[in-house]
Amino acid sequence: MKGADSQLTLPAPLQTRRRKLNPSFRRLVRLLLFLTILTVIWILSVPTESFSTSILRPFDPPPAEYVLRHRKHLINKCQAIRAPAGAPSDYRPESRIPYSHDISEDGQVGINGGKGSERYVPGTPPTLLKNAKIWTGALNGTYVISGDILMDKGVIISVGPVSDALVAALSQKTGREKLVLMDLAGKWVTPGLVDLHSHIGVQSSPELNGNMDVNSHKAPILPWLRSVDGLNTHDESYALAVAGGVTTAQILPGSANNIGGQAFLIKLRPTSERSTSSKVLEPPEMLHYTNASTESYVHWRHMKHACGENPDRVYSQARMDAAWNFRHAYNEARKIKETQDQFCEHVEAKRWDVIELEPDMGSGMIGRRRTRNRKLSPFPEDLQWESLVDVLRGRVKLSIHCYEAVDLDAIIRLSNEFQFPVSSFHHATETYLVPDLLKQAWGGTPSVALFAINARKKREAYRGSEFAPRILADNDIPVILKSDHPVLNSRHLLFEAQQAHYYGLSAALALSAVTTVPAKAAGMDHRIGVIAEGYDADIAIWDSHPLALGATPVQVFIDGIAQIENPHEVEKRYSLQVYPQRPNWDCEAAQAVKWDGLPPLGGSKRVSGEGVVRFERVQDAWVQDHEGNIVSLFNEDDSLGEQAEKIVVLRDGKVHCIGHNRDSCLVEDLAEDTSVIDLAGGSIAPALTTFGSPLGLVEIRLEPAANDGNVLDPLTSGNPPAILGNTTIIRAVDGLQFETRHALLAHRSGVTAAITAPVGSGFLLGVSTAFDTGAPDALGRGAVIQEDVAIHVAINPSLDVSVSTQMATLRRLVFEDAGKIWERVRKGDMTLAVHVDSADIMVNLIKLKANYEETNTRKLKMTFVGATEAHLIARKIAKAGLSVIVTASRPYPSTWDKRRFLPGPPLSADTLVTTLIANGINVAIGVTTETSVRNTRFEIAWAMLNSNGKISKSQALALVTVNLERALGVDPKLIGWRDIVAYRGGSVFDMESKVLGVASKRRRVIETFGCKLKDS
Repeated sequence: MKGADSQLTLPAPLQTRRRKLNPSFRRLVRLLLFLTILTVIWILSVPTESFSTSILRPFDPPPAEYVLRHRKHLINKCQAIRAPAGAPSDYRPESRIPYSHDISEDGQVGINGGKGSERYVPGTPPTLLKNAKIWTGALNGTYVISGDILMDKGVIISVGPVSDALVAALSQKTGREKLVLMDLAGKWVTPGLVDLHSHIGVQSSPELNGNMDVNSHKAPILPWLRSVDGLNTHDESYALAVAGGVTTAQILPGSANNIGGQAFLIKLRPTSERSTSSKVLEPPEMLHYTNASTESYVHWRHMKHACGENPDRVYSQARMDAAWNFRHAYNEARKIKETQDQFCEHVEAKRWDVIELEPDMGSGMIGRRRTRNRKLSPFPEDLQWESLVDVLRGRVKLSIHCYEAVDLDAIIRLSNEFQFPVSSFHHATETYLVPDLLKQAWGGTPSVALFAINARKKREAYRGSEFAPRILADNDIPVILKSDHPVLNSRHLLFEAQQAHYYGLSAALALSAVTTVPAKAAGMDHRIGVIAEGYDADIAIWDSHPLALGATPVQVFIDGIAQIENPHEVEKRYSLQVYPQRPNWDCEAAQAVKWDGLPPLGGSKRVSGEGVVRFERVQDAWVQDHEGNIVSLFNEDDSLGEQAEKIVVLRDGKVHCIGHNRDSCLVEDLAEDTSVIDLAGGSIAPALTTFGSPLGLVEIRLEPAANDGNVLDPLTSGNPPAILGNTTIIRAVDGLQFETRHALLAHRSGVTAAITAPVGSGFLLGVSTAFDTGAPDALGRGAVIQEDVAIHVAINPSLDVSVSTQMATLRRLVFEDAGKIWERVRKGDMTLAVHVDSADIMVNLIKLKANYEETNTRKLKMTFVGATEAHLIARKIAKAGLSVIVTASRPYPSTWDKRRFLPGPPLSADTLVTTLIANGINVAIGVTTETSVRNTRFEIAWAMLNSNGKISKSQALALVTVNLERALGVDPKLIGWRDIVAYRGGSVFDMESKVLGVASKRRRVIETFGCKLKDS
């Protein structure tokens, strides 16, 4: 081809073939080619949307009715995205009540027009609770009444005095046998508890590889994920949480991501549908659940954000990276929102020529027909970012995991930059230090969801304070107490409120913190968190005042349905029916702020010598007798009024005199430096001992530099370095740290001795040590009570080696090992403490002990630690002569080998502790976390209060003193040097007393725990 206009010349053979083609065939080819071209032109000219609605002829515009329908859709869409979420301001819960309180002359119930709850289960009988003390939650938690509660159709029909006429009419209408009547005889009733921070169902129990759906590790920003898509309906925790009075929980994604995804509120009762979606309370429209609520208002959505160490650790990023992650994500959402808003401005102005764009089809025939083929533009949106767009529209309740002031500040600036509200900050350790900062958040001050005392496990939590709830409340910031289940077992959410009240939060706000305030933060305060007419029939009935230690539900209703079948009720004394009078912590709370969360914790000490202390107005007192038993100096059953004038005199750290009136035990002739202390109805008791936590070896759990570290286990991590030798066993005494904050807080709470084993997750842990929690260093007098106490091993199905391998290893060590430690075990000079939970493994350990004793004259001293399933073989344990240290007296089936646990009231009459005591076993109680050591006295009080009288006060004290020390083999000579603790204003067993001081014969000091704001 030589030029642009040159003709293509076919080779001669092809020309010949072309001439030989049939003319009819050539015409057919031309026709097919022409039809193909027409088809292509038609396809390119028809709008994409037309294929999904109707088949249009080539070049025809969309039908007029389709255009009108599409325009109406856009108008509705623009109205919908701008509709606010939540119940409207004129919403009245009473409108849900299906019938009125008016009774006609012929006894008929009037029609009120309401449909009840959309969660009502047909066939659920109406229930009348009579003679209750009702903490309603109304008026900021101050409205308490005595009366009745009538529930029907899943809602509360009437509160207060329910008329007999209404009950009679309702009974006649439904059949008298169907009306459930419960006479509560003055028991306390509250709304069902609301847990605003839970991972129940997505981090379910028992923990197995297939049920860890709490976190995604795909990227730091994942707003499109939804917790409901990973919710396990078979979590063992649902029933346990309900047994603790929890009826509603917000299921949050974990904190591995800056934006972990969307959260959902669920009711915890099982449904007949058995589905995940059927648990969701007010499913948001985007869930597309067929049985969702038909309420006319837009339902709130919920979302989780997280800042700080958790996402930074997972994605190896810094706080600067996290801040950019948030800003970039919200900027993407803002661009979409602005596009939508501009689009809707055109829609609402009916500027269809602007938004119904003509597609760019190019030139030629198609171009000449463009004017007849307008494109019906879709609404601009992106499925990945639509949830963040809703955040910017104020239709999402944000729960933000944020500890430190630096992170709180970053989020508050973010909220102002992109103008979205924050519903609640969670964990929020340092919020009490920056209350004015919180008030700068865009859209209003967020609520703060806290633990009561759980802190210091990482740097960002190190400045946490037990006084934070009270300080925040004093600054008019709404306070929420949460579980972070399974970090804390949500069954004991109420215990968080009890502790917050103990440390200064008012009774009204403490109960509000687990009911009305979280309901409001979740946008559900129009139906849950309050006992009022038209609200959901979610009710908890308690055996004592809800803020009294050990308060346990008698029955729980969700949507008007009783949840506990054949509940086991515990009789509680009258003094537990009124809320406890909390101690005065004003000075300590002020110190917490002054010292940025790290106030000095040491007490004022003086050498005891011949010093004498006279305690007046003593309620009760216990001491350890010469045989090592805990005994009461007075009658344990005496009332406070009869004990108000009791006198106890200590001399040189020991009880010198007791008296029954103020004229007793005169001390003028005893010593010149006699101190007279008014206990105001307080108590004197032996100091407590703790075991089970890494106290003294761990200061900041997630900071290696602040800890002793983990033991290198030769069974699970290969051979140890040669320099260790084959017989080296780790001793906890070598890694002890003194004056840690955990130890000093325990000391100030009456726990003055700790037995600690080396920290590890393998088979061979090492040798435990006993030390004084108040000692300044290892060389101080009485600092190390006993260097080597017991040798500890763990038989754990979760290890990388089989249980049979672990048992074989233990058998060889016991029968054959040549090391000095194992020689002491064989001689019966040292206790073998086996950390184990499975009943099957414990049986094999009993057999190992029996096999050893068949061929040896010495008894093998063995103690089970943990022992969650020990109740199943209690008689076998007793016959074998073993001790048991229960490290979870309020058990939780976190792992498979703990699944057969004994839950205790109201789910079972007995607990693990009462069962073991009943079988004559030496039983002790320990705790597993360094944070909870300070609560040791509350743990034994709880065990005693829920034992139905099976555990006396003396027995309860023995659980964390002599029983524990005998179980581990502490030298009896050292036990006699036990400290004595004085409590002011109440008993060691209640939440009214405060530790005043410690008299230590072991360290020869008397230590008092006053508070001075002038400390420098």
